[in-house]
This record gives sequence, structure tokens and C-alpha cells, in this order.
Amino acid sequence: MGIVGDSLDRAGQAHATRPIPKSAGAQMRYLVKQHKGATKQVASLLGISQRTVERYVKDQIKTPKQALAVRMETEVRRRWQPLVRKRAREKAAKQTGLVIETRARFGFTAAPGTTDDGRMRRITQHLPPEFAGRLLAAQDAGAAEAELQQIAAEGLQEVYFKDGGGRADGLLVEFTDIDYVEFNL
Repeated sequence: MGIVGDSLDRAGQAHATRPIPKSAGAQMRYLVKQHKGATKQVASLLGISQRTVERYVKDQIKTPKQALAVRMETEVRRRWQPLVRKRAREKAAKQTGLVIETRARFGFTAAPGTTDDGRMRRITQHLPPEFAGRLLAAQDAGAAEAELQQIAAEGLQEVYFKDGGGRADGLLVEFTDIDYVEFNL
């Protein structure tokens, strides 16, 4: 997806109340159950044969190669406890907001030659529910990474640089990395 989208997904996955299945067989059975028994769909999803999926389900294969183990865990985490993730996202969007830690190039629109040239900064900032809600709604609507970054940049501009609306017009943000996003619960 992208820097912001992936960070939001990881933040939602962090609120699971139970750990994901540990063994490869249990993970594969979970994925097959999520796809209503369609081993062919799971095989396509993971890039393996349908027969291999069936062998994992029956515990005939116990240890996957590292690349497959990572893909399986990623897909299980993506689908694990959807109602818990949904509640955490709704609470962040309506009540608590979220915390974002980012490393980005921040600068301001100004006359050429001024000291407002962009520079790298690491910022950890709470974004209020209004920006968290916009960000999560845009992600749910399938917004592009550029749009998600724009919303996050507007939130950082308002909260961090403008102190709630007091200063710093024309903030330019170029995200390099987002270390984490955390839903406040």
C-alpha cells in the first residue's frame, strides 16, 4: 500500500486480544476457513499449489520456507479479529485520535533564499479524532497513498506547526518513513 496506509494497518493489528495461530498448519486452516473452504483461493493468495495448501491443512507439512511463513503470517494478521480492529479504529476516529511518529522533510512555502527550506525532522505527535477520522475514512474508501499523506500532513500542520491554528501557513511535508501509528484507547 504505502507508508501511511501500511502504518495504519499495523496499528489496527496491534489491538488483537488473542495471539494469532502459531503453527503453519493452524495458520493455513484459519486462512482456508476465512475463504470458506476454498483451498484454491488460498493457494492463489499465497502463491503456492492447491495441493500444498491441503498438505498444510492436514499437517503433512509442518515447517514452511521462510518466505511462505512470512506471507502466511501477514495474511493471517490481516484477517485476525476484524471486529476488535474495527472497534479500535472507530474509537480512534471518534474519541481518542491516534499518535503518529514520523521522519519526514518539513518545509514551508516562502520566498526563495529564506531559511524555510525543508529539513528532516522526527516528530511524535497526537492527532485529534477529526484528523484520525478523516485518515481512517479515506483509507477505508480506498484512497491513494498521496491522499493519505496529505491528510496526515494537514493534521501535523494544524497540531504541531500551527499550535491549533496560530501560525505556519503553507507547510510542505514529504514523508520518508512512519515508524509507528498507535490508536489511543
